[in-house]
Amino acid sequence: MTVDLPHLYAGKVREMYDAGDGTLLIVASDRLSAFDVVMAEPVPDKGRVLTAISAFWFEQLADVAPNHLISTNIADFPDGAKDPELAGRTMHVRKAEMLPIECIVRGYVAGSAWKEYDDTGTIHGVSVETGLSKSAKLSEPLFTPSTKAQDGLHDENISYERAVDMVGAELAAKARDISLELYSRAADYAAERGIIIADTKFELGLIDGELVIADEVLTPDSSRFWPADQWEPGATPPSFDKQPVRDFLDSLEWDKTPPPPPVPDSVIASAAERYVEGYERLTGRSFSNWV
Repeated sequence: MTVDLPHLYAGKVREMYDAGDGTLLIVASDRLSAFDVVMAEPVPDKGRVLTAISAFWFEQLADVAPNHLISTNIADFPDGAKDPELAGRTMHVRKAEMLPIECIVRGYVAGSAWKEYDDTGTIHGVSVETGLSKSAKLSEPLFTPSTKAQDGLHDENISYERAVDMVGAELAAKARDISLELYSRAADYAAERGIIIADTKFELGLIDGELVIADEVLTPDSSRFWPADQWEPGATPPSFDKQPVRDFLDSLEWDKTPPPPPVPDSVIASAAERYVEGYERLTGRSFSNWV
């Protein structure tokens, strides 16, 4: 895959390029990160699934807040970005001044939220209803921001008050309100299709002083998608993402630091199927029509 544009950033999954005129090219690779370690084996078409889902949600939620997407069509990309391998996995976007916080919304008690709740009865330091079990649904969604980790570090869960200190009261309130509305709309939509969105992480930024949705949105890499018919409080449901890889790695005596152990082809194939199934169930569209 060749991109003849200035390379700005290489993340665990995405590559970013300067596309000129205040725009960027974001390319989603098939790399897979588990426990903050990038596996040696890619997941076929994972980058295309992530891009397809983001494009779908940008379209569905455009009335909640504007977004940074210009096009996912390779024909619209600038010269230097015409490699056919970019098709389906690339977004041409407007450059935004990103907020220094992750805008996380939780509708269910899972992940780090469950660990904290189980220990202290709080989520991000805030007291919530008592008697909840693992994976239980909250009485109402919670906005639970975090910091954005620098390379090699982990995000830090923070209080809303600290988010206010970081971005100001007006911007924090706008980010909270947009994030909660995005989550509620998406969760209702997904529920009609038999999918629970347990939690998700939004990236918001400013373009010409307006708060917009940026980066990926409501993908299996930024959210927990659970099949509704397999959810029950007290247990962790399977998810439409890299869960087969996480389960395999958890079965090993691996300390979760590089280098990662080899992942069998069958496990990679299972993860690839999960990603595609999640896209098709959510959107009602055939993934083959996207690629």
